[in-house]
Amino acid sequence: MNTSTHSHFSEANALTQSKPALFLDRDGVINIEKNYLHKKEDFEFIEGIFELCQFYQAKGFYIVVVTNQSGIARGYYSEMDFSNLTFWMIGEFAKRGIEIDQVYHCPHHPDISGECACRKPKAGMLLQAQKDLHIDMENSLLVGDSERDIEAAHKAGVQETYLFTPEAQ
Repeated sequence: MNTSTHSHFSEANALTQSKPALFLDRDGVINIEKNYLHKKEDFEFIEGIFELCQFYQAKGFYIVVVTNQSGIARGYYSEMDFSNLTFWMIGEFAKRGIEIDQVYHCPHHPDISGECACRKPKAGMLLQAQKDLHIDMENSLLVGDSERDIEAAHKAGVQETYLFTPEAQ
């Protein structure tokens, strides 16, 4: 009987334990940057992204995508287009044994839809992920391709950041 009680306590405790995340920007980090990408036939994975995710997943990290998608506000593609591409992308990771724990996107643009709390360099998407998944921000890291990605990470309490630039590819 004690073992059973202890087991339940451990499971409950595990649910409240925070764990770190590997935060990834999408365009320019997961896939080659193409203006307002929204079709899977135009989606090209960046070399090494699957290995990077496998490495951090094996270390017990969440894999979380945080991406600005102003093409939605601009009317270049719809939320459904974004969702369909995201579902396909998650499937491509899954084929390689990688679980994308969550994808957060900002569909806004300040000049079109007004200010929001989620568009990087604001930290809204990362803070929402922290709340939803109980993320240990201090031990998390972010890979982005612009200074606004890095700024958002620092505002959210993520200290370890990597700026991925086309020259580095």
